[in-house]
Amino acid sequence: MPQTITSFATRVVRRHRDPVAVQALRSTAAAVLSYVAALQLSSEPNPLTAPLTALLVVQVTLYSTLTTSIRRVNSVIVGVLIAIGFSALVGLTWWSLGLLILASLVVGHLVRVDEFVPEVAISAMLVLGVTQVADTAWDRVLETLIGAVVGLLVNLLLAPPLWVGPAGTAITDLAGRMSRLLDHLGEDPLGPAKVERAAARLHEARRLDNDIAQVDAALRQAEDSLRLNPRVKEGLLFRLVLRTGLDTLEICAVVLRVACRTLTDLAKARPGDGPLFPSETTAALQQVLRHTAVAVESFAQLITAQVSANAEEAEARLTGELAVARAYRDRLAELLAAGAREDPEHWQLHGALLAEIDRVLDELGVDKRSQRLLEELDAHTRARRTGRFRGRLLTRLRRTAGQDVR
Repeated sequence: MPQTITSFATRVVRRHRDPVAVQALRSTAAAVLSYVAALQLSSEPNPLTAPLTALLVVQVTLYSTLTTSIRRVNSVIVGVLIAIGFSALVGLTWWSLGLLILASLVVGHLVRVDEFVPEVAISAMLVLGVTQVADTAWDRVLETLIGAVVGLLVNLLLAPPLWVGPAGTAITDLAGRMSRLLDHLGEDPLGPAKVERAAARLHEARRLDNDIAQVDAALRQAEDSLRLNPRVKEGLLFRLVLRTGLDTLEICAVVLRVACRTLTDLAKARPGDGPLFPSETTAALQQVLRHTAVAVESFAQLITAQVSANAEEAEARLTGELAVARAYRDRLAELLAAGAREDPEHWQLHGALLAEIDRVLDELGVDKRSQRLLEELDAHTRARRTGRFRGRLLTRLRRTAGQDVR
């Protein structure tokens, strides 16, 4: 019985820290509070626009909430004003409905509400469909403002969840898939099906593009959750570490795809049932790819150290695996050079494969990662200084213009 209680308590604590659970509780609280407030301030018996707006305003991050709330409220108000104009002129008919939707979509683009353009038309249709348009319209505006204000207050009082953990998990999963691809590349295909197997690995490498797009979306959400979050003291550093790390993995994925293309071309160029390389060369290539695969996973652990808390261990493991991989790479280069002298027909493909291995090992290097991170920090610092300088310059110009007017 005590173990059951302990297990239940552990699950509750984990769900309490889960970003999805936290976001669900925050959204629910914002919707209920906005509905209660609207009941007191609006004349509508069921002011559901307020909780609807609160649900839409309470985004997953404080940064996205602040950046979207104004556009969302603007889209609703514009739709209400358009509906008031149409109700005074033509009323509701099938052709006026079409004109209303067209006008709302056009005006939505003109007022630059971006992704909330459809909400202009939705608000206009909902208001136009009621009997007392004027009263209902302004009640709808009031409810929208109530929902937006409550949503902002909830985000300010209840800290939004951090999405660094899910982003780190996504990066680790991507590195795992890349590691498995490297292991598959080390398998020397034999027999008539070696071309098909090499082509299958090429398709596997191409699928990494979709995986990177999904990880990028998770990382953007994590970056937004770090902005303006009072619980984070080094949000900029976290964002840059994750972003530069994903950029490195993306480059490695592209190079791996090219390496798969090289091996596929080599399989096509070597007809028959024989192997792609002699046994000694194959063994050296397998060792290079195996240690590179481990290095990729260690690199992912290193860049997600703020959520896995094992940065030193991951860096030491990464450095060691890269050193071993480079040693086998040198041995592989000697064997490929000797093979090129005996079989000069395929020296271009051998050289291309060696260059692609070099690029992956170089990108995963600790020094390369540190250099890229410092460059991003310098670029961000320069951008902030430039922004402050422009702000001071504009202030001086306005003051000068004001003095000239006087």
